[in-house]
Amino acid sequence: MLKPYIIAADIGTTSAKTLLFDREGRILASHAVEYPLHTPKPDMAEQDPEQIFQAVLTGIQAVVRQASVLPGQVMCVSFSSAMHSLIAVDEALRPLTPCITWADNRSAGYVKPVKEQLNGHEIYMRTGTPIHPMSPLLKLLWFRDHRPELFAAAYKFIGIKEYVFARLFGECVIDHSLASATGLFNLRSLDWDSEATALCGVRREQLSRPVPTTHVMQGLRAEDAARLGLAADTPFVVGASDGVLANLGAGAFEPGIYSVTIGTSGAVRGVVREPVTDPKGRLFCYALKEDFWVVGGAINNGGIMFRWVRDQLATAEAEEGRRRGMDPYEYLTALAAEVPHGSDGLLFLPLLAGERAPYWNANARGVFFGLSLYHQKKHMIRSVLEGVMYRIHTVVDALEELSGPTREIRASGGFARSPFWLQMMSDVLGSPVAVPNTIEGSGAGAALLGMLAVGEIRDFSSVHNWVQVRHTLQTDLKAFEVYRQLTTIYSRVYHQLKDEFDAIAAFQQQHTLS
Repeated sequence: MLKPYIIAADIGTTSAKTLLFDREGRILASHAVEYPLHTPKPDMAEQDPEQIFQAVLTGIQAVVRQASVLPGQVMCVSFSSAMHSLIAVDEALRPLTPCITWADNRSAGYVKPVKEQLNGHEIYMRTGTPIHPMSPLLKLLWFRDHRPELFAAAYKFIGIKEYVFARLFGECVIDHSLASATGLFNLRSLDWDSEATALCGVRREQLSRPVPTTHVMQGLRAEDAARLGLAADTPFVVGASDGVLANLGAGAFEPGIYSVTIGTSGAVRGVVREPVTDPKGRLFCYALKEDFWVVGGAINNGGIMFRWVRDQLATAEAEEGRRRGMDPYEYLTALAAEVPHGSDGLLFLPLLAGERAPYWNANARGVFFGLSLYHQKKHMIRSVLEGVMYRIHTVVDALEELSGPTREIRASGGFARSPFWLQMMSDVLGSPVAVPNTIEGSGAGAALLGMLAVGEIRDFSSVHNWVQVRHTLQTDLKAFEVYRQLTTIYSRVYHQLKDEFDAIAAFQQQHTLS
């Protein structure tokens, strides 16, 4: 029986997105289920693992129903997932903790001692994960010291995708891609790094079994198969991280073609053929396959900054947009477009959730700089959006040092729906920005990886049939000159405030954290 459909399940930070593709790469159905990110204290960022698991099931069920797919018509279900999550589970694989996400900064105090006293740089050079609170390596150190009873009671420490597969198949496996984002995995041996695991006090058997990204699991329980509308023997492909799959799905794997994804957070990535780490420790290196490695840097503060503007600065304007029948974000973008490039000299450092690449500074905080009586709320809105692009610019600079100059940017993620934000990116970076025919890069990448896993394609050359550039935005040279001056000022402001970020973060922790 012909199996013409591929399901891609993308477990993101704020929602689970599920897509149904046909063999030609067309999206025939899609469904998203949102879930909250709990931040009860400034440095905490947690989620409910069971809520996310149910969101994944709901999404698969929904796309099967939308497209009226028969159980035997699904070639495979292939997974993409956000990185760096950590859940302690008991012997029955039940959660003992919430899902601790990449945005959780409780382990910030471990960065300096690990880097300076505990061989952190050498561990980074072997594992490819910068020393930062996002890393499960540092999260485990924090749990060991601050929740010793829980740490001792844990049977295993797993991530959110491992939890989903454990619930479906009763076994804990982790793909090489997500493993390479833990800070515990040796990129050369493709196995757990003995020094890193010893540092945080976990045994190999407390971690999931590493498997290739093309690893297939089968044998759904009858009740799960019935709920999902799938055959019980449907192949479930373990898949990879959302970051490396975004490059695959965007067709960004030639020299000088970099992928920029902005969803809740953001990242810049390029592809190399073997593991490469940065002597300055600024960039990550994560696996997809043995000849496909992704180097780049992630930022904490991407699209979440636009949500923050909507919810904290511009609630009245967002409501006005709704009254006019507009999406609130479109209305806020229209207001921002009334302001000149550079927001009349107003800069925003979008560091509300601390920051990752290239600074790796969990104590960084948000700053409006240059604010005057002249500036209006629409200036502030635009400056926040520009601030995210300045952050992307700093990562591109670091990546160019390691991998060569930019020829083209491939855009994916939610921001790629906004012509305004895309043009701003081209103007800030001084590079053409190409928009593929699908902005769901991670989902498309997961689908292609799934086809490879089940033998439907021989290599990723099929991506050229799947991913076509819909249009390309060219740089406005006058705008680029404005942004060139402001990115220099932006960088100086950040570096001059580094000590003060530490001071204010310490104050916040003393007065708001128990």
